[in-house]
Amino acid sequence: MKKMLKYLSPFAPDQSGACGVLYELGGLIVICDAGGCAGNICGFDEPRWFTKKSAVFSAGLRDMDAIMGRDDRLIDKLSKAYNQLGGEFAAIVATPVPAVIGTDMKALKRMAEKRLGIPCITANAIGTRYFDEGEEEAWLNLFKEFAGKSSSDGEKAESKTESTHIGVLGATPLETGYATAEPLLEMVKAEGVESPVIYGMGSDLEVIRNISSIKENYVVSPAGLKTAKYLEEEFGIPYSVGFPFIPEDVKRNVADSIDSLLSVLIIHTQFAANEMRNQIRTNKDNVKVDCATFFMQSRDYAEEGDLRLSGEDDLAELVAKNNYDLIIADSDFERLLTASGYTGKFVDFPHFAVSGRMNDDSVMFFS
Repeated sequence: MKKMLKYLSPFAPDQSGACGVLYELGGLIVICDAGGCAGNICGFDEPRWFTKKSAVFSAGLRDMDAIMGRDDRLIDKLSKAYNQLGGEFAAIVATPVPAVIGTDMKALKRMAEKRLGIPCITANAIGTRYFDEGEEEAWLNLFKEFAGKSSSDGEKAESKTESTHIGVLGATPLETGYATAEPLLEMVKAEGVESPVIYGMGSDLEVIRNISSIKENYVVSPAGLKTAKYLEEEFGIPYSVGFPFIPEDVKRNVADSIDSLLSVLIIHTQFAANEMRNQIRTNKDNVKVDCATFFMQSRDYAEEGDLRLSGEDDLAELVAKNNYDLIIADSDFERLLTASGYTGKFVDFPHFAVSGRMNDDSVMFFS
């Protein structure tokens, strides 16, 4: 059966991706569910939940409230939470429940803004897509709501700041495997990027409001491409792409394995896989390297032979068809690869959205 998982655990879903984008920005985040989705997001898909405070709530919808679409009950709860805690903005993140009953997220946005008097962002997650699609929507809605606008009245602010920073767009724990901004900033600086600022990690909403301080965006995930294009069109900010967050031990293990290789498969998010491919070619230019991903794939940054996988069968067929000497992927894929008959070399390249394994040693997390 297509997309049935026999060897892999379910990947982080779109509602987790949306919450991950907004987590550090000072908003009041409401997960529109009965309680289960919020528990999965905070307990499994958000490592910062254990080290950094954020106002994340479950709507706690009762069965009949959800079935009858009692949006007024949700807004009442949101208003009470705002009166107690405040917040720069409200965010309502959908889940399978509102997706199934056809909740009007635009109407919820208008109702929340009228009641609370602050901006509201919505993410129309449905729970059956992966984390990066939720991130994509959250990034775009966030920047459309706040980029270049003053905090007082929401009107477009005049540009008075010299453009000095490089904005890193798309870096979240689910994408990078790091729960804090410090190691990410160090790795970006090591690539020669001066004055980087990471949107949504180690920075607040003022960085987005003061978008005139950004001279270029550095996009590290396909989930950030739509937003980067929007900022280029709206504010004239150019962008480039890359992924400087490959752990050093992964680089070493790959370098130790490539001497006799003729063909390699890399399974990760697209930009991470592309960066790993570039590093392999730097050391050995006559090796065939294919990149595959279960997540978003932009054809603008794909090569012939790259593939977007829709299920375990796709990966099994790809491995059976090609005699790869080395596969680089999260170790959660090993069982599937072995079952597919693969007997070549394997290098572990952790991906938090796949296995729940972090690269950041400062954060203890259960896989």
